[in-house]
Amino acid sequence: MNVIKTLSILLVDDESRFRQGLKTLLSFYDINDSLSLEVVGEAETQKEALNIAAQLSPDLILLDLELAGGDGITTLVKLKEISYAGKVLVLSGHQEDDWIFRAMQVGAAGYVFKTRLATQLFDAINTVLKSEVYLPAEVASGFFRSFQTSSDSCLQIRRQLHLTEREQEVLNWLTQGASNEEIAKQLYVTVATVKAHLTSIFEKLEVTSRTQAIVAALKLGLIHA
Repeated sequence: MNVIKTLSILLVDDESRFRQGLKTLLSFYDINDSLSLEVVGEAETQKEALNIAAQLSPDLILLDLELAGGDGITTLVKLKEISYAGKVLVLSGHQEDDWIFRAMQVGAAGYVFKTRLATQLFDAINTVLKSEVYLPAEVASGFFRSFQTSSDSCLQIRRQLHLTEREQEVLNWLTQGASNEEIAKQLYVTVATVKAHLTSIFEKLEVTSRTQAIVAALKLGLIHA
């Protein structure tokens, strides 16, 4: 007899009617005989989303990029900071390459157009559950063009800011939600050295906190998830 596993899902969108429609759509999905879908929470603001994610640790978050009290990109950053270990699938009305690229940069496991939910969501959920990245076929080429452009500009910006290679390494670990102790362990340096690098990074990016540093690095194209 098969043991049925429940996939817990958090819906994050500031429109209640959309969330209700999404729940209805999910109720029709039967991933396979051993997995069921259950919506365990709903949020319409960034603060609510982070609180519920911290309390319930859902397996999957379906996230809109435009929220009351904070955008979806920043929400993705903050989810890393609270060490959220599940998958995040972005559901958005934005189909521009830049929006898609920024979401994937900071940890989204996939990106689905709201106008294509009926045809894309099932495949997207199946894909991210396999720890693979989901991108609609029609935007994949644009995403990789953005990736190449960002890679080229990243080096130029690093030189302009005078970021050292070690500072870039610290910044990369920072975006993954690593603590000072974890960064020190990964780079084989002391915690004091990590703190010194962070101080230098904050000064060069003209920020005062870890979150601000991550968001600034994202806007400048310095980080890639």
